[in-house]
Amino acid sequence: MKIVYSELQAGHDPNFFIVRGIVRRSNEQPERAEVMLRSVINDGHEVVTPGNYGREHLLAVHTARYLDFLETAHARWQLLPDANHSEVIANIHPFAGEPCSYPEHIVGQAGWHMADNACPIGPDTWKAAVESASCALHAAELVIQGERVAYSLSRPPGHHAYADRANGFCYLNNVAIAAQYLRNHFDRVVIIDIDLHHGNGTQSIFYNRSDVMTISLHADPSYMTPYYVGYAKEAGFGEGLGYNFNYPLPKGLNTEGYLEKLEDACKHISKFQPQAVVVALGLDAYEKDPYQGICIDTAGFGKILKRIAELNLPTVLVQEGGYLSDALGDNLASALRGFESGIN
Repeated sequence: MKIVYSELQAGHDPNFFIVRGIVRRSNEQPERAEVMLRSVINDGHEVVTPGNYGREHLLAVHTARYLDFLETAHARWQLLPDANHSEVIANIHPFAGEPCSYPEHIVGQAGWHMADNACPIGPDTWKAAVESASCALHAAELVIQGERVAYSLSRPPGHHAYADRANGFCYLNNVAIAAQYLRNHFDRVVIIDIDLHHGNGTQSIFYNRSDVMTISLHADPSYMTPYYVGYAKEAGFGEGLGYNFNYPLPKGLNTEGYLEKLEDACKHISKFQPQAVVVALGLDAYEKDPYQGICIDTAGFGKILKRIAELNLPTVLVQEGGYLSDALGDNLASALRGFESGIN
């Protein structure tokens, strides 16, 4: 399996993160990618660097003003007196339901485009986010060219990012960008999100479309972020009605219970008859991950990916969550081996 990775992604090193009122370093650390890179190298996979992809592929998913903000925010922030010069951190946000105008001031724009405090913007965040998206685009291109599967070791992750907002460690929605790129070559694409957290940004981007089906298996938002979205009743809107499926899962659900839900999801996929698959490959559903939500064991990731491989479709795997633990590298190895074992 070809692995797409860029060293430039390591430039993003977020430090400001608030957990229940306590400021600490973010769980989304560069060391995550180092662990996963060692894992794929040790398993003998070929690592390739992404090509250069134009801004138009980002604009196919994100708004121009949002991309302009991400690219310039850190430099503009430096001009503020008494600012935190290491990272852009929003401290005010527009109120939901209130008539709002797009602000001119960088502080206002930060609040507009940053949904929470989990997505600070450092000096190299933009470059890293673009490289992360480029990895996903390159993996999609490999699949278009005939590879059965390709894995994008993307960091920062992307599935919480909206068309116009950063959210939950995410800036550019890598899986959405890859899926849209695949749509240039395939009529129907399905996104399967197996990250511990609901893929709220991805859902929003495709919510009114019938050409891209979105499926997310995740911790029930009644006890896990994003809290406000990710419920089973969210089924799509307009042309997209019936093309979005959420599987909120109870805390502590084990591998066997998870596979039952995945099997149900596969029935919807078979009915949809997609021509390509994008997997939001979160590994934070691991039983000993710092987030302690769903309890998938290491072998379980292999079983989950094996079932997805049995869909027998061209597949792009895009890295999402999965945080530092003794088994992070083993979990990735299990997932990729499992997929390969399911290829006909």
